[in-house]
Amino acid sequence: MKKFLFPILYVALPLLVKAQDGRKTKLPQPKLVVGIVVDQMRYDYLYRFYNKYSEGGFKRMLNEGFNCRNNHYHYAHTVTAAGHAAVYTGSLPAINGMIGNEWYDPFSHKGVYCVEDSTVKTVGSTNAGVGKMSPRNLLVSTVTDQLRIATQFRSKTIGIAVKDRGSILPAGHAASGAYWYDSKTGNWVTSTYYRPDLPQWVSELNARKLPAEYAKQGWKTLLPIDQYSESTPDDQPYEAKLSGSAKPVFPYELMAQAGDAFGAVLSSPGGNTMTKDMAIAAIKGENLGKGEAADFLAISFSTPDRIGHAFGPNSVEEEDIYLRLDLEFANLFSFLDSWTGKGNYTVFLTADHGVMDVPGFWKQHNLPAGLLSGKKVNDAINKALTDAFGTDDYVEAFENAQLYLNRSVLAKKKLTVDAVHTVVRDALLPMPGIADVLNLKSMSTSNLNSHILELYKNMTHAKRSGDIQLIPEPGWIENGGTGTNHGSPYHYDTHVPFVLFGWGVTKGETLRYTTIADIAPTIANLLHILPPSGTVGNAVHEALK
Repeated sequence: MKKFLFPILYVALPLLVKAQDGRKTKLPQPKLVVGIVVDQMRYDYLYRFYNKYSEGGFKRMLNEGFNCRNNHYHYAHTVTAAGHAAVYTGSLPAINGMIGNEWYDPFSHKGVYCVEDSTVKTVGSTNAGVGKMSPRNLLVSTVTDQLRIATQFRSKTIGIAVKDRGSILPAGHAASGAYWYDSKTGNWVTSTYYRPDLPQWVSELNARKLPAEYAKQGWKTLLPIDQYSESTPDDQPYEAKLSGSAKPVFPYELMAQAGDAFGAVLSSPGGNTMTKDMAIAAIKGENLGKGEAADFLAISFSTPDRIGHAFGPNSVEEEDIYLRLDLEFANLFSFLDSWTGKGNYTVFLTADHGVMDVPGFWKQHNLPAGLLSGKKVNDAINKALTDAFGTDDYVEAFENAQLYLNRSVLAKKKLTVDAVHTVVRDALLPMPGIADVLNLKSMSTSNLNSHILELYKNMTHAKRSGDIQLIPEPGWIENGGTGTNHGSPYHYDTHVPFVLFGWGVTKGETLRYTTIADIAPTIANLLHILPPSGTVGNAVHEALK
């Protein structure tokens, strides 16, 4: 035992000296955390286009950071508002209340937009409606809120996104600011929930009219088009057309639409560029990463969602938008290296949902997929209920593939939700593309497999969800004939990236199952703060030093 005594004392003595000399040691933290959510990014995009990525963007994150390769959404309705809320709350729709981009309020009998707020006003635009937004419909705190609380509001937290919900929900309730894009005026805006006027740095950026400049550039491929070997040929009948284009083929001229003069740029790489411009302007304007406490910038890149919906994952357009997004990331990371110093900031990357391949592409290759007709579904439901119970307005609203039943009609006719569910299920199950019809008020009696049932339980909120849930078959979407969609419980919609790199992050990867709910507690542990109030996830401990 004696031979170990001196080495132990040799290690311990410096620690004892530090503890007794009266000096205070500061809790180690990154200067800045940058959360990146890409709107509609499937996990496989990290690797499908890997050989064409630059060294400074996606490859840098993968090669220097930690990659959770089996990361999934833990609920069924995979859409933008629910995704952004889950990322930053570590929660799920059944708790945080973000069950969709919109839902129906059965108590006030009206539709609700996820971040609507009639008590606030627009700041930064003459378009009065664009700024009537806030996080008040989010029922729990975010990791950005917890950082503000933990530092007695010395930390700054900013949200940036083209979409209001992509900015507001990540920034949280106690945010220093949240900014989104008004396509009618070309301005970045906010609301009086945050502040009475725009800060000077936002006004200066708006004055540069960058959206108009990016729109003038149109959209040409980054590489010669014959090098897009990961994609189908450029002209496909199942792809949508951009406004003003005769065909879904390169090159594109970006045509302004009436009432949306500055919206065309959002369907091009310029949408990502202006988001990055705004993020860098926020870092400089708010001096993020330069204060005593760690700051937090939440960025959402919304343009890939527009491209993905219109053209699908196998298109030249999708490949090009990701090759160009990679360069935006490389530029952002290079700026951060110079601003805070390399290794002094932490970045995480994820997505708010994935997406299904275009069903037309699958059918072209004899794979099981198809299109659901909303009209046929509605007609079948109405006919079945009329035949069973007589003519009346049984369904009050249909939102997020959920039926909200008219309770006054049910009471008048002495009907139960179970009785209505049985009729609707019997009517819809014979239809191609319908996997099942779930009674949300009695899920314990469902014969759904346990995996899918759990995902629907996690998205069902007692006060906001409907009564009956329609479940599509894998590969089937409700769509008008071109493009694709998301919002299902299947892997193509749930499997998204979770990659970290920078300060406090270990280099490596894991194939164990992780969920979106694990992101917020992982970042909270990195920062040594309390996780958000509705957290159900667990920190990915092996990712942290």
